[in-house]
Amino acid sequence: MALLTIENLPGAAMEVPAGATLLAALQAAGHDWMHACGAKGRCTTCRLQVRQGMENLSPPSDAELRYRAAGRLLSNERLTCQTRLLAGEVVGRVPDATQLPHVQYG
Repeated sequence: MALLTIENLPGAAMEVPAGATLLAALQAAGHDWMHACGAKGRCTTCRLQVRQGMENLSPPSDAELRYRAAGRLLSNERLTCQTRLLAGEVVGRVPDATQLPHVQYG
């Protein structure tokens, strides 16, 4: 299994099952994660800043490519509802703009 670690979310180091999106893995581990469009790839609220391991992720989806072209998704960001961890490890952060007010971030 692959490993996802969120640096600024305490206790957020989890194994990601094969085929699961990052968002599904985060939710299965009990973490509350912003996703305003219901995980349809129609917004950018579920984005993750990838600090390490970008090469271990699935290729960008059409939605992610559109948001990048429009300047709404940076080159080091991925949508957790669209992205799968293929192998290895990924380390990321919750961007300041999408942090939930009731969650303690480090």
